[in-house]
Amino acid sequence: MKTIEEINERIRKGKAVVLTASEVKKLAEKKSPAEIARKVDVVTTATFSPMCSSGVFLNMGHTRPPMKMQKVFLDGVPAYGGIAAVDIYLGATEQSPDNPRFGGAHVIHKLVKGLPVKISAEGSPTDCYPRSNLDGKFRLDQINQAFFFNPRNCYQNYNAAANSSEKTLHTYMGKLNPRLGNVNYSGAGEISPLLNDPGLKTIGIGTAFFFCGTTGYVSWEGTQFNAIQEKDPDTGLPIGPGATLALIGNLKEMKPEFIRPVVIPGYGITISLGMGFAIPVMDEDIAKSVMIRNKQIKTRLMDYATGKCIGFVNYEELISGKVELSGRKVPSRTMTDIHASTDITEILQDWIRNGKFFLSTPVKSLPIEGCVKKFPEN
Repeated sequence: MKTIEEINERIRKGKAVVLTASEVKKLAEKKSPAEIARKVDVVTTATFSPMCSSGVFLNMGHTRPPMKMQKVFLDGVPAYGGIAAVDIYLGATEQSPDNPRFGGAHVIHKLVKGLPVKISAEGSPTDCYPRSNLDGKFRLDQINQAFFFNPRNCYQNYNAAANSSEKTLHTYMGKLNPRLGNVNYSGAGEISPLLNDPGLKTIGIGTAFFFCGTTGYVSWEGTQFNAIQEKDPDTGLPIGPGATLALIGNLKEMKPEFIRPVVIPGYGITISLGMGFAIPVMDEDIAKSVMIRNKQIKTRLMDYATGKCIGFVNYEELISGKVELSGRKVPSRTMTDIHASTDITEILQDWIRNGKFFLSTPVKSLPIEGCVKKFPEN
C-alpha cells in the first residue's frame, strides 16, 4: 500500500517508476498484480477525442465607455453574453450562421494560436453601461481571463455505432453506411483514463491532469455521468458510456497542437482535445485495473437507425479495423486519434519523471451512484 504523498516524494527525488499505459500492459504479461503494485508508482493514460460538451469563458475587460455585452459574435459565431457585463461563454459546437463549417471550436483554436479574433457586440444602454455596440479585434493575451470549462469530457466508455436502414446516416459518430455497412466508435481503449481507474479511486474532484499542454483540474462529475451503467461481470468495467468529467483549465497556457476543430459532414462542429491522467498505483486493486487489455473492454453496438442495441464488441476487434456483423466483416473506424493519445501518455510520463507534474489527492470522490434520466416529456 502506497500513498500519493509517498509517490510524490519519489517523484521529487527522481526515483518514481513511471510507465505509460502501453508499457504497463506489456509488463503485465510477465508480472502479477502484486508485483506491479510493488514495482510501478504511476501509469500515464490519455485520450485525444471529440468532446462536444466543451467551451470557454472569456472576460473581455471593460470598454470605454463601459457596456453590457448582451448579443455577442466572435468571428461571426454567436457567444452567450447573459452572465455579466463583459463575461461571455463560447461553446465549441456553436456554428456561424453564415458558414456552417466554421464554429466555436475554430475560434478557440485561433485564440490559442495567438491569432486575432473579431468581436461584434450589442447591449441595451444603462446609466452604468452607456455604450450600446462594439466592433473590434482582440488576441488571447489582450483579455483578462480565458479558460475552458467543459461540462462533459473523457467518457469512460462509449457505444459503437452502426446503421441498419436503407439510407446513409450522418451523425456525431460520423458517416454510418446503410445496411450495417460500417461501425464507428470513439475511445482510446486500454490507454483511456477512466478505463484504467474504473472505480474512480484515484480520479475525483480536484484531480490534476494534462489538459491540452498545461495542467487542468477535475471540477465536478460530468453531465450524463452514469455510475449505474451496466457492468461486465468479468472485469467490472462499464459496458457503454459510464462516468464523465467536468474539467477546467487555463486557455492561455494551452498548446494549439492539442486542440483540433472538427467538422462532421451532415452534423456540424465539434472539438477534439488531448488529455492525459496519471494513475497512482497505490495497491494491488489499482494494479489490476491498469492491466486491462482491449480484448477485455466491451461496449454496446447501437443501431442509430432504431436506437436499439444489436450486439456487443470489444476494443481489440474495433481497433483491428474489422468487425464481424451479421456474419460478415465490416470496416470499423475510430473518432479518436489513438496515436496522438499514445504520444500524450509519453509526454505526461516525461513531465512526471522530470518533476514537472505531481499527483493530487481528490478533495472529493465522484459519485458511485446515479444514472442518466430521460427528459420528462408529458
